[in-house]
Amino acid sequence: MMLLRRAVSAAALVATVLPLAVASPAQAADGSSACRASASVPLDAEQARLSDARTTALVERAGLGEFVRRFPAALCAARGPAEADRLVADWGEALWQASVRRAQGQRPGGDLAPGDDRPLYWARLGMTAALARWQPEFAADRAALRARFEDASRGLTDNAFRSAPGVRRVFISGFDPFGLDAEIRRANPSGSAALQLNGRRVTLADGSPAEIRAVVLPVRYADFDAGMVERAFAPRMAAGPASADVITTVSQGYPGIFTLEDWAGRARSADPYPDNVRALSGGTREHPVTAPGLGPGPEFIRTTLPADAVTGSVQTPYPVLLNSDVTEIPAGGTTPVDRTDGPTPGSRAVAGGGGGYLSNEVAYRSNRLRLELAPQLPGGHLHTPVLTGLPADPGQLTGPEFERAERAITAEVRAVLEHAAVLR
Repeated sequence: MMLLRRAVSAAALVATVLPLAVASPAQAADGSSACRASASVPLDAEQARLSDARTTALVERAGLGEFVRRFPAALCAARGPAEADRLVADWGEALWQASVRRAQGQRPGGDLAPGDDRPLYWARLGMTAALARWQPEFAADRAALRARFEDASRGLTDNAFRSAPGVRRVFISGFDPFGLDAEIRRANPSGSAALQLNGRRVTLADGSPAEIRAVVLPVRYADFDAGMVERAFAPRMAAGPASADVITTVSQGYPGIFTLEDWAGRARSADPYPDNVRALSGGTREHPVTAPGLGPGPEFIRTTLPADAVTGSVQTPYPVLLNSDVTEIPAGGTTPVDRTDGPTPGSRAVAGGGGGYLSNEVAYRSNRLRLELAPQLPGGHLHTPVLTGLPADPGQLTGPEFERAERAITAEVRAVLEHAAVLR
């Protein structure tokens, strides 16, 4: 396992989804609000990948192109900061809901497989690029508006459990695609699973009902530093009907297997591997660092998901293994040591089973918060297999093998949750 870790008609459709409060292009064009868009505003490294025509094709082939095209005019209709704040939230929530409905076969449009997570990712980036270039006539807190839009378009808002008493509540997170400089067509099966499972009623292994709610998180250190994980998970740990009964973070992991990660480590240590804006964490295997703003907590946090129940029941089409690997600096030592049986007392974390990147950090952050707010809550992290099957021709965006693998991974994520969420 340690070696693996190292090796390793559109306008009409939009009108049915967008809230009535969202301004249409016609409203923006009537001269009621002056507005400019500046093409000279620099985009970040993630947004700059939109110059590749395949990113636009992914959005269009999913029937989400109208979101990107109409958003600039909607921004121009905003008459002040408060209205702009409401507008970006409405459009973000509409994009999220449209993507969820599409992933679950409830919103027709385009010829991509419904569960493909890439259209949401690239549509969101196209809209944030429009927000960056927007030149309103009033003072606007662009960073705050971006954060508002990001939260809304990722499922962090207006995505509460709606189940009746007696229905188990399962909350999960997935991730955006990453590693796009090497292959811009990449998807992320954890994000696909989140879209396909959000809001679903499922039957658990013991026959009881459950509802799943999900968010899709960015692969960006800055968003984690700004508390996005805590914003996503804290409401699910407060007492009351919004609280979850089980939490599970999910990310893409190793080829050909699922792993339940036994331990999450406190440190970042993935450099020189960058995030999606090509930022580095500042931490390496030899010199791990703690993320800015991370609250107090132990060096390692152990999963409280029922690993035996999951690994003993779910093994097809991919095996599900418990991964107890960690890398630590032992107490009194200075050199990292790889272990296959968990950490030793007093050691400093270098990497959890999920490494020293954001998949490990989302597990640590969510479970550190769980220990603080709801220690009785089962929680942990699930790594999916690497999603393979993209056609060899770089101009082909999808193919049968890719789509079969995506469906199979989501089905097995669901099976894992159906065993992990049983009341014990």
